[in-house]
Amino acid sequence: MAKGFLIDMDGVIYRGSQLIRGADQFINLLLERDIPFLFLTNNSQRTRRDVATKLARMGINVDESHIFTCAMATARFLANQKPDGTAYVIGEGGLTQALHINGYSIVDHDPDYVVVGEGRSFNMEQIEQAVRLVANGAKLIATNMDPNCPTQHGLRPGCGAIVAMIESATGAKAFSVGKPSPIMMRQARKELNLRTDEITMIGDTMETDILGGVQMGYNTVLVLSGGTTRDDLPDFAYQPGQVVDCIGDLCEQALEHAMVTAAA
Repeated sequence: MAKGFLIDMDGVIYRGSQLIRGADQFINLLLERDIPFLFLTNNSQRTRRDVATKLARMGINVDESHIFTCAMATARFLANQKPDGTAYVIGEGGLTQALHINGYSIVDHDPDYVVVGEGRSFNMEQIEQAVRLVANGAKLIATNMDPNCPTQHGLRPGCGAIVAMIESATGAKAFSVGKPSPIMMRQARKELNLRTDEITMIGDTMETDILGGVQMGYNTVLVLSGGTTRDDLPDFAYQPGQVVDCIGDLCEQALEHAMVTAAA
């Protein structure tokens, strides 16, 4: 197996508030064997600490450094493009904190960028303001283009659905930084300080996790515990390197990898 892992969360580690079979065992193996990994999420709502706390309450105790969000990727990208810039934000705490950490100010007028993440607290006044700002020259940035988000009560609109309203009203096209964007996928690899061929991406969604991994040349593992079934696979021109029922099926492989590494 590869030397490090990028691991999607919803549909891979948990569904709603329930752990998926073997998720805690797999992560504990990685921790015990000192195998580097990051949880890679397209959810920009929560901070790294929030995500780590949610996992801890499910029995997976990891440090904040194991969390990498699309909000972080977006903020780092913008800081590289225009240091000390300004942004009008539709989103929640995880996004605003990431922007602040990377030197950005949140403003209501004349921003360099309109940055959109997902959330449940946005309203039409915010959308109208975003439309006016983009029409006046602000660049439109999306933390991701996921059209919906699964919840324990069913689907709710995702970042892509919110962005679509602004795109439709202005004619502008949003630039997205989250999965499957190579920007986020490359940032995560660099965070682990590993080469391309040393990374395995584990995910449940062909359009984001697996596509992003394939485009970057990473090893890919599709788990069938989330939004994709085996019957869906023939619909895609690209395929995962491996398909398993759930992440728990990778525990034996992780042990084999650790023994080979120790012997070397």
